[in-house]
Amino acid sequence: MTAITIAGALKRFGSGLAVNDVSLDIAEGEFVALLGPSGCGKTTLLRLIAGFETLSGGAIRFGGRLVAGEGTHVSPERRNVAIVFQSYALWPHMTVAENVGYALRVRGLGKAERRIKIGEALDAVELSGFEARRPADLSGGQRQRVALARCLAMDPDVILLDEPLANLDVHLRASMEDTFRAFHQRTGATMVYVTHDQAEAMAMADRIAVMEKGRILQVASPQTLYDRPASEGVARFVGNGRVVDCQVLGPAGEGQSRVRLFGDEAIMRAGEGAPLVGPARLALKPESLAIGETGFVARVRKAVFKGSHTLYEVEPDAAPGLLLPVPSSERLAIGEIVRVTVRGGWLLPASVVEAGYSAAA
Repeated sequence: MTAITIAGALKRFGSGLAVNDVSLDIAEGEFVALLGPSGCGKTTLLRLIAGFETLSGGAIRFGGRLVAGEGTHVSPERRNVAIVFQSYALWPHMTVAENVGYALRVRGLGKAERRIKIGEALDAVELSGFEARRPADLSGGQRQRVALARCLAMDPDVILLDEPLANLDVHLRASMEDTFRAFHQRTGATMVYVTHDQAEAMAMADRIAVMEKGRILQVASPQTLYDRPASEGVARFVGNGRVVDCQVLGPAGEGQSRVRLFGDEAIMRAGEGAPLVGPARLALKPESLAIGETGFVARVRKAVFKGSHTLYEVEPDAAPGLLLPVPSSERLAIGEIVRVTVRGGWLLPASVVEAGYSAAA
């Protein structure tokens, strides 16, 4: 069953379009991440779902119920959505139990029923026994879990999360990712999660909608986005990718093509819509490249030590000015000439071929 249907959503601020003709179906119980850089429209789309912003065009439905568009705007409190913000939004003068039960008290639930729901919600986020504490006595991760428990206690149809881990350090982020995953598995809630951090989205979401300039570029599972991006924007944003020119020489077995890249020949993965022959655009990830005895000639321009390896940036002789990331355990000097083997890549659909570096020489 579909929990949320967004059809042709538009949101204008002055003469600009923050959300531009967005359509997206979210299934009941699904965890969907809205991923993209700052200013891409993801938070505005979340606010449209919540009812904090009014649509300039299009429509939003919860199940079969129209909540926005076509002359209708259902207020946020009547949409039965819960929101977790990056700032936690907890009342500092209230205890944990009072924060979690505030919305229940406003709804008129009795003390006994509130106590049961508060206990169940805190148990779900592993905070049983914290009822009497105040937010100042909690860590950042614990505060965020209180905010999550507050959402759960409301029995919402949809939980919206707006960059909820942005204020946490790297160790707490990893812990909270586990908490969110466990929370989703335990409750089966429909969740929409806004983030600019692709690692967060990849770790938690069932599907990811990559946004750019108010539009959705691709909606797919984390694995599909990473391995088979549908456009240059997705290929560049997800996985520190690079998009380069190549020349397709012909097929090389099912789902593969033989290409010429930076003067060298290699076998690449090719999906539906990729050019069968001629100019093409190729998406490369750092793990697609390796320093080796064969391959195209390049010069080492930068090096960043990563602990288990060094991430080098190399400049192909055939494409001056282009830097490609290559991980390696070898110790290489800046300016050193190396050969780079291409161990995999993804030919983008022909419709996204654009002018770029000439790598087919």
